Amino acid sequence: MELVPLSSNVAESSAPPVDLMESIPARPGAVVPRGFGATAVLAPAVVALVALAVHAWMPNLQPEPLTGVDTAPVWSHPYPLLAETILAVSLAAAVGQGAWRPLRAWVQYYAPLGAGALGVVILWDLVTLKLNWMRLPFFPGPDLVFSRLIADRGVIFESTWHSLRLLLTGYLAGVCAGLITGVLIGWFPRVRYWGMPALKVVGPIPATALVPLAMSLWATSFYSGAALIGFAVWFPVTMLTTSGIANVRLSYLDVARTLGAGRLYLIFRVAIPSALPNIFVGLFMGLGASFLTLIVAEGVGVTAGLGWYMRAQQGSMEYANLYAALLVMAAIFSTLMTLLFRVRDFVLKWQQGVIRW
Repeated sequence: MELVPLSSNVAESSAPPVDLMESIPARPGAVVPRGFGATAVLAPAVVALVALAVHAWMPNLQPEPLTGVDTAPVWSHPYPLLAETILAVSLAAAVGQGAWRPLRAWVQYYAPLGAGALGVVILWDLVTLKLNWMRLPFFPGPDLVFSRLIADRGVIFESTWHSLRLLLTGYLAGVCAGLITGVLIGWFPRVRYWGMPALKVVGPIPATALVPLAMSLWATSFYSGAALIGFAVWFPVTMLTTSGIANVRLSYLDVARTLGAGRLYLIFRVAIPSALPNIFVGLFMGLGASFLTLIVAEGVGVTAGLGWYMRAQQGSMEYANLYAALLVMAAIFSTLMTLLFRVRDFVLKWQQGVIRW
């Protein structure tokens, strides 16, 4: 039988169209449209110029708040300074990526994202300060929010520290409890017989519904808040760990038993490593639940923290300070989620790049 090579037409038809997409090695697996190549590096500079022009030349239809912001020094107006900084950095990156090839892919990937983020801030400036479609005091402009972030940085920093302590304490406690109960329920049939019904009844209860119980059980507000966060984390970690342990391939266990492995070896060296993908899903779900519960947990008598700060500013109608705290909270939560993804990529190298953050 004669082997017939594939025709060039078939080979060309199976290949992806080169003129539509281009792989950019800025991040593994990142795909960027070809149109983003040459013009992407200048996009943040163009958008920064638009932001400066809009902020400087369009009239302000939203009245100035009675806080002395209009007479404050230049450094307390961070929005124009931010746009000028982005303009300078983007121009420097455009020059640098032409001279240093490893920087080119990174700039071409992230420059459109930075331009898009600044475009959202321009829209925010337009609908509030410039056009007054969204009115004070509930909807301040970006310059006012950023200036309050600088002016109140001491209190915001202290509140951030208290929130981080409470969040990490409750999250770590919930993870430890969830891993222990998940391994026990997933491995031992007798524990599963009694544990699963209790888990089905107790687990779905929202942590926010247990505020009176937490305040009654713990004398200090910190421990009661950490207990609420721990309970919110415990349920998803337990369920995913149980699922991962119970679904370990029997062939793995049979091979380990044939080689003389005992029960502890099977649990810690076979079952838990095999269940790590499920466990990390539970950790991600628990981290998201801890973010939601943190604000409520800081409402059980805690006298510090971002949730406490936001409620205080809302009560005094200082919505610019409230939005400044929201920006800090979003940055912290995104950073913690990114760190957890880095840990997952390090532990599960064979899954690296499957799900990105």
